[in-house]
Amino acid sequence: MHTMWKGSISFGLVNIPIKLHAATEDKDIKLRNLHSKCHSPIKYEKVCPVCDEPVEQSDIVKAYEYTKGKFIVLDEEELQALKKENEDKAVEILDFVKINEVDPIYFSRSYYISPGDSGSKAYALLREALKESEKVGIAKIIIRAKEQLALLRVFHNTLVMETIHFPDEVRNFADVPNIPAEEKIAKKELDTALLLIDQLTTTFEPEKYTDEYRQALLELIETKKNGEEVVITNQQQPKTSNVTDLMAALQASIDQTKPPQPKKEKATTKSKKKKSTSAAKTKKEA
Repeated sequence: MHTMWKGSISFGLVNIPIKLHAATEDKDIKLRNLHSKCHSPIKYEKVCPVCDEPVEQSDIVKAYEYTKGKFIVLDEEELQALKKENEDKAVEILDFVKINEVDPIYFSRSYYISPGDSGSKAYALLREALKESEKVGIAKIIIRAKEQLALLRVFHNTLVMETIHFPDEVRNFADVPNIPAEEKIAKKELDTALLLIDQLTTTFEPEKYTDEYRQALLELIETKKNGEEVVITNQQQPKTSNVTDLMAALQASIDQTKPPQPKKEKATTKSKKKKSTSAAKTKKEA
């Protein structure tokens, strides 16, 4: 597994040399843009719209647009000085909290943490301490010149670091438009909704969820690569109901999710068996 960052974790006077490895990967299928006439990849050039000429990388500077059309130019030396100053910092654990106090909206990216040279014992100590305390560590780290807030937790037997957003990076929920105020919900509606949730409740098994679009796209690409005829079928869409009444929609949903009932033995069959048994018994007695 590729090492993308080396450093150390520090909490109190304990220092653990570590390595970071990306825990997730983007499996989106990336498609290239080609010229339809000759199927050559499209080339994108950096062009100055004022000078109307191509711009070389050496002629580009970085700047911050503080108002529309006005910029503060930042020298590369200034940016490098800030980067070097921050790069020396380790993953410093600031606090320990219960993980249920951190809403998932704050989560950004996940990284596996492995111990560096001579760091195995301290790594194992932190892992066991987090398990026993049922806490997670809140820390700061610099990744690619950007200071990040992070959360350290245990995943199976491995330490994981989740980069999390700073509070000012999470938009205010109060600004979301058209959120309904307190609505009067009938008890029957709530009970039916809870019943539907109960019927759909299961154990989380991530393996059963797949990216159907990606799979279909891969199959299409493979078919075309092999020179086979492409046949696109109209997949049957799930049946939708025109029911607009909330209670009726809930009940219809429950009916759709009910587990199949075992078949009952027909009463006529039982009756026939009983009748034939009685007749045989009478005949024998006679």
